[in-house]
Amino acid sequence: MDLFNLPFEEKRALLKAGHKKLLSCPNRLDDSFYNGIYQRFKNPVLTRNHVPLEWRYDLNPETNPFLMERLGINCVFNAGAIEHEGKILVVTRTEGNDRKSFFAIAESDSGIDGFRFRDEPVDLPETDVPDTNVYDMRLVKHEDGWVYGLFCTERKDPAAPAHDTSSAVAMCGLVRTRDLKTWERLPDLVSESPQQRNVVLHPEFIDGKYALYTRPQDGFIETGSGGGIGWALCDSMENAVIGTEKVIEERVYHTIKESKNGQGPAPLKTAAGWLHLAHGVRNTAAGLRYVLYLFMTAPDDPSRVIHRPGGHFIAPLGVERVGDVSNVVFSNGWILRDNGEVLIYYASSDTRLHVAASTIDRLVDYCINTPEDPLTTRGCLEQRQALIRRNRAGGFCE
Repeated sequence: MDLFNLPFEEKRALLKAGHKKLLSCPNRLDDSFYNGIYQRFKNPVLTRNHVPLEWRYDLNPETNPFLMERLGINCVFNAGAIEHEGKILVVTRTEGNDRKSFFAIAESDSGIDGFRFRDEPVDLPETDVPDTNVYDMRLVKHEDGWVYGLFCTERKDPAAPAHDTSSAVAMCGLVRTRDLKTWERLPDLVSESPQQRNVVLHPEFIDGKYALYTRPQDGFIETGSGGGIGWALCDSMENAVIGTEKVIEERVYHTIKESKNGQGPAPLKTAAGWLHLAHGVRNTAAGLRYVLYLFMTAPDDPSRVIHRPGGHFIAPLGVERVGDVSNVVFSNGWILRDNGEVLIYYASSDTRLHVAASTIDRLVDYCINTPEDPLTTRGCLEQRQALIRRNRAGGFCE
């Protein structure tokens, strides 16, 4: 149908009907995918088209007679996630056509489909230094009673020459809330690292202190000396200051985390240990390839890694690979439900938000019993030979 040349009232009615149909579309399992670890779904849970029409269009025929999209949305992705008052909430990175991102909350009963954005985006307060851009909020329900949001706040590097429009300083911004409606802005995290991204708050006190997973960097994109996922403690979140950062999960040559890696959402507590979701990055001919991987730290020491299953956990797949960043998946949100179900929210191609579903028992089994990467071709070959021979010896190949 040629919407372009229809009368205003007809166009508006058709836009609303199409939007309602999109929001009501069920999300079905992708039966073509199986690995026994998690389930994928055919559709993204959120895209730019899910954003309410009134956020994008001036719907008044007097001020917008051609029904033009005045404030376009480029993408919806990289969402923090939390279960709150019986609903699944995601706090999305919602990016306008102007390249500026803002946070918006969408709610669902199932966590798989039926997401609806709240009436307006998150009203995020500023510090004394305005944020040029904000993105990738991690939500953490801490044992101190607050829900914290840790996100990246980006500003132009004041030390850069005036003509240099590409230099930026990325730091960790902080907010907290009790009701997921009213947000209190706290001072940005202070650390010894020139830049901080992918900072995550541990959900429990460690020796009476707040614990943070960090990613110390020298520059906006480049990973700093040593690199990897860091660990640091601080006395307060109201004025969060950390000192030395201990790298607990390093980058490793010729692996999925060769170029850089970073913590995803806050870890999940299990009897076997703290279950972590992280992203690993390596360079390819098609640009940087982002995949997700799991690791586990000790129950009594979240800074000590005890299991590192080899290989990626989730990688870009099929129809999820679109646009100019098609080799990328990223996650900063997952939810462990009371029934043991785990919902993993991951961005695909830096444009839309997908969900994968598993259980805590499956993920713990995967973490503990999947062999670690031996880091050499010969070691990997011997792992596979051992698997083949066990299967053959057990008569499972017939």
